[in-house]
Amino acid sequence: MNSVENTRKTPQQRRAQNSMDVVLEAAAQLLETIGEDGFNTNAIAERAGVSIGTVYRYFPDKQSILRALAARETEAHRKAVMAILEDGSPGVAQDRAMIRAFVQAFSGRSQARRIAVSALLAQANHRELAAKFEAVESGMKNAEGLPLSDIQTFVLGRAIHGAMRAAVLEGVDFLQSQEFEDELVRLGRAFLGYSALKPT
Repeated sequence: MNSVENTRKTPQQRRAQNSMDVVLEAAAQLLETIGEDGFNTNAIAERAGVSIGTVYRYFPDKQSILRALAARETEAHRKAVMAILEDGSPGVAQDRAMIRAFVQAFSGRSQARRIAVSALLAQANHRELAAKFEAVESGMKNAEGLPLSDIQTFVLGRAIHGAMRAAVLEGVDFLQSQEFEDELVRLGRAFLGYSALKPT
């Protein structure tokens, strides 16, 4: 027998996708209001206004719902960063804009996102997660215009993402502060060989 997948059924029609979205939205609301206590599939179905069968049609258990929530947030962040790379960030330096995109993803429902991200990281294939952001890291150059080596790219990317991820998982109160953003920007620019923190 095949192991149960994170999501039982991939929705092929708009109605099915809408049902999944309703379930995930209800789950996010519950996590934000009550945390993990009382968070179960019955409570999710009740909040979503759907039958328990509808929940189980797409998700085998509450852990799969948490992972789906986190995957949705990760994809939204990836798209936001790619948009910055493709379209620029008028008035804001690109590195700062990308850091800000991550932090702003947690500007609401921080508890729900923290719980969901924790669930994802506990069982995720971290290499696959990292691969989603390869396009962001590729082509990075230092202050002299020289491309970074694979090791340099790895160290810089993991240092900044690690700090941001820790801030989320630890629930620090300075996650959305200007100082935290500045320090992340300073970290990246110092690594790349820039001498001072620019105002943008």
